[in-house]
Amino acid sequence: MARAAKTRSTRLMLSSGTSSAPEDVAAARGAPLWQQLYPMDDWNVTAGIVRRAEQAGSDAIVLTVDSHGARNNETLRRLMQMDNRHCIDCHPGNSHDMWRRGPMFTGLDVSRVRGLAPTDFGIGFLDRVRAIVKGRLILKGIVTAEDATIAVEHGADAIVASNHGGRNEETLRATIDFLPEIVAAVRGRVPVFIDGGIRRGTDIFKALALGATAVGIGRPQVWGLAPFGQAGVETVIDILNRELAAIMRQAGTATIAAIGPRYVVRSNAV
Repeated sequence: MARAAKTRSTRLMLSSGTSSAPEDVAAARGAPLWQQLYPMDDWNVTAGIVRRAEQAGSDAIVLTVDSHGARNNETLRRLMQMDNRHCIDCHPGNSHDMWRRGPMFTGLDVSRVRGLAPTDFGIGFLDRVRAIVKGRLILKGIVTAEDATIAVEHGADAIVASNHGGRNEETLRATIDFLPEIVAAVRGRVPVFIDGGIRRGTDIFKALALGATAVGIGRPQVWGLAPFGQAGVETVIDILNRELAAIMRQAGTATIAAIGPRYVVRSNAV
């Protein structure tokens, strides 16, 4: 995936649960990464991830703020009733917990980690992270204007409008629906990115028209990666770029900067 990002000059955000060491991914990408950060319930581990990411060349830490514990995985529970294998058959020693197996955690004492949600996860925790991040701090998982304002006031260099892929709370609004209020609250002080539901070039166009600086994808590149590896990821990026160029021509927008809100009409239909 990193090699595909390199050939297509695409920004890469690396997960805390990466299956490859950040140093190796950075070398494959050939450019600084953005490091996504799940805040652990052990501050020393959280700080250790930040230090390692920055030493590996990450120029931004992307703190995920929308994952505060367990979610209601009804589909998973239904499937488990049809699968009589035990979890440890595939995950020895409960190794599906990322801090037990992930290369990002090599060399860190994770014996006190129990989850991804610190008990003090609030504004004070945000300030604490801001104090140790040497480069840019981006907050990922902002869904309201109020939190966007807090993020900017407490040192965020950018915001990612995101609802965790819609997996944590199914009744949340789609990211494209709350993007405008976040853009309005930020008032141009920091870039606003968006992810969630980006499947076509027209989705990218709509997000840019509503004020997003850029968009992120989570699942589409995996659909290319699984069957075709690097070439599959490159093809997904090419498809999105080709579709974006097509809708830009049809809308008469010669440049990205020309895309604006007047190109989006909202339906009042229920």
